[in-house]
Amino acid sequence: MNYNNLPPLPQANASQAAPYQSEWSLSTYMTQVMRKVYVKMTLGLLATALVSLFVAANPQILMALGNMLMILVIAELALVFILSLAINKLSPAVATALFYGYAVLNGITLAPIFFIYTGTSIALTFFVTSGVFLAMSIYGYTTKKDLTKLGSFLIMALIGLIICSIVNIFLASSTMDWIISFVGVFIFIGLTAWDTQKIKEMAQETDEVNASKLATIGALSLYLDFINLFLHLLRFLGSSRN
Repeated sequence: MNYNNLPPLPQANASQAAPYQSEWSLSTYMTQVMRKVYVKMTLGLLATALVSLFVAANPQILMALGNMLMILVIAELALVFILSLAINKLSPAVATALFYGYAVLNGITLAPIFFIYTGTSIALTFFVTSGVFLAMSIYGYTTKKDLTKLGSFLIMALIGLIICSIVNIFLASSTMDWIISFVGVFIFIGLTAWDTQKIKEMAQETDEVNASKLATIGALSLYLDFINLFLHLLRFLGSSRN
């Protein structure tokens, strides 16, 4: 599930606008902020991967959790909402800790995929996802085209996809499942470009005080794009163990 409406962060005032004294300094400052976004996102993905591999290698952990997996999923959703809605009220350290806490929880809930798909196909899907994500993120960062309208359409499509996914839990239609996965791939490909452009634009208007918070909420948004794209591609590229 993806929540892509980044909350507005306080903009720089005159006394905080030192990074914007020239076009060169603005470009340098924006690059630094975006680097922080990608570093946090990468570390979040690494935490998720390591935790997921550890849990998959120790099946007794999943057995011990039992019915608690649903509670963990609810906890994940709660963390996303807290970060998305209360980012301006949180300290940078707390916001970062919540992001990495979410990444760890997600690693636990994703561990079962290692019992469904082969390790080789999971690795292949990860590398394919990385390539697609990188290409679309570069496009979103470099394009001069305004992706706002595309983003609005994708958000509406995402809401429809979530509703269809919930309905299909009861219908258990394999055909519907394939359609959902197919549409999901294109939605999250587009959201990756849109989110990147949106984070870049926010970086241009964010002062140094709030740069860390933007890096965290931006990392969360791109992290969610990557994970969701990976899971939808896994539906096509994953080889079942059975």
